[in-house]
Amino acid sequence: MKQMQIGKSGITASAVGMGAWAIGGDSQWGPSDDSESIRAIHRARELGVSLLDTAPVYGLGHSEEVVGKALKGRRKDYILATKCGLRWDIDEGTVLMERDGVTIRRNARPERIAEEIERSLRQLQTDYIDIYIVHWQAMPDFPVPISDTMGALMDLKKQGKIRAVGASNLDRDQFLEYVKHGQLDLIQEKYSMLDRTVEAKFFDLCDRHQVSFQAYSPLERGILTGKYKVGTPVNMGLARSKIKWFEKDNLPRIVALADRWRPLCEKYACPMTQLVIAWTAAQGNGKNVNVLVGARTIPQIEENAYGGSIELDPADIASMRRDVEAFS
Repeated sequence: MKQMQIGKSGITASAVGMGAWAIGGDSQWGPSDDSESIRAIHRARELGVSLLDTAPVYGLGHSEEVVGKALKGRRKDYILATKCGLRWDIDEGTVLMERDGVTIRRNARPERIAEEIERSLRQLQTDYIDIYIVHWQAMPDFPVPISDTMGALMDLKKQGKIRAVGASNLDRDQFLEYVKHGQLDLIQEKYSMLDRTVEAKFFDLCDRHQVSFQAYSPLERGILTGKYKVGTPVNMGLARSKIKWFEKDNLPRIVALADRWRPLCEKYACPMTQLVIAWTAAQGNGKNVNVLVGARTIPQIEENAYGGSIELDPADIASMRRDVEAFS
């Protein structure tokens, strides 16, 4: 498994991280088997995956609780990331969505972050978080200056409760505000070979400011595994319902792409999942992209993890880019 530095934090983590969104088991993904999720987390570490990402809002606390159980007695073996800035237990903030009987709101005020960190520490059964990420940014109807948010995060860092700061789902101006008011070590953005819009927004900024770029949903929630054929039953859930590539008119194009890359899969002796993960990790400057892949079963993490060990030839990286640029 390739390793990489996380920003300027001094933290070294696996180039492929395990995402625990689906482990929450809410309506976004459907029910999970907690025991299997814990076994998958342990198997991830055996395979060299050290970075584990969760958030309070995943399962409304359930994902953090499961991760906490998995890490009990093994905490130092993992680089643990969780998030702040989304609340469903208060009536303050900008509404992000309504699901599972609650209203989820954006709120990254310092006093709310102070509450969130304590709850996460309890649920994760730890006394520190390696990477603490602001999940969603403030909106004009409930403004929170990034200087205030970053000030609170820097205080948590001084207190030893977090080791590094991250931000997710932001724009260039917000990125620049974060680096102006503290040390930003990681940004987490939706990025895949089928959705490359954030390249122009962030790759240059990440290089300039030594901030790691973490790609979430690099497999487009499973469609880029090559496992879906026309007529294949799909457990959609809310998460997949938002992905256009699962639509019946687009699925044949995905199948054709998988067929086109079959010789590459044979060349590298890997399934399409691993080929896509390896391509994603090779983007940017080739050493600054962390690939976050979801898993909640042992077979899923085994398939995902090996993508972090494949070195693609530059010519193949370029040819795959040409294919997806023509495709999408």
